[in-house]
Amino acid sequence: MIDFVRKNSYDLKDLETIVSILRSPGGCPWDAEQDHKSLRRALLEESCEVIEAIDEESPEHLKEELGDVLLQVVFHADIEREEGRFDLNAVADGVSKKLIFRHPHVFGDVEVADSEEVLVNWDALKRQEKAQDTYTDTLTAVAKSLPALWRAEKVQKKAKKAGFDWPDASGAVDKLSEELGELKEAISQGTNMEEELGDLLFSVVNVSRFLKADPEEALNAATSKFISRFAKVEQMALSQGKDMAQMSLEELDKLWEQAKLT
Repeated sequence: MIDFVRKNSYDLKDLETIVSILRSPGGCPWDAEQDHKSLRRALLEESCEVIEAIDEESPEHLKEELGDVLLQVVFHADIEREEGRFDLNAVADGVSKKLIFRHPHVFGDVEVADSEEVLVNWDALKRQEKAQDTYTDTLTAVAKSLPALWRAEKVQKKAKKAGFDWPDASGAVDKLSEELGELKEAISQGTNMEEELGDLLFSVVNVSRFLKADPEEALNAATSKFISRFAKVEQMALSQGKDMAQMSLEELDKLWEQAKLT
């Protein structure tokens, strides 16, 4: 039996202790086996669940999901503590110093007019902090692990700071049409199809940026709309005593058009 005192309320230090106990001899075999790579997906999934709780506007759900993300942070820090490289306090120290450095208008004597100027200063300080000497450095620094649509959007935003951007949405839309044409040609020739598809998707993100629309949210909304309409098509098919899989594409298309009207 481990030496652990139960409480009515626990704090961050208690969470550190619990994670350490779980990973120690006599603790949990599964927890003890985990490393950064085995927990990689869990961190991503828990972060996505936080976003879902935010979208639901549920404080209780948000509290729970933030706790799951916090557990991941503490877990990763404890793995490093065991290796003698750093601990949770070092993580807190690092991010605290970063916040102080990037907010000279709060912790120093720099004056800013508005939040837009704050962001300009933040970007300049970040480049200084990470020794990003060229605009290309800022592009390559964008995490490859980001969802592809967000990574494309972030790269485009950073390229814009170098003046590499269309003056308005019309240029991005024209480029979208151009890329669609190139994809059609690639399909007809049976070559470079994936490359041209990537170029088309990149152009779609460019258009979404000009529309000030989050490409991930736009695609998620379109997917949800597809599911909703698909469900209506299936219900209409069932009401006719038919199985969708046995119907012709022409029949399904007619039901789809009906579903769009409801």
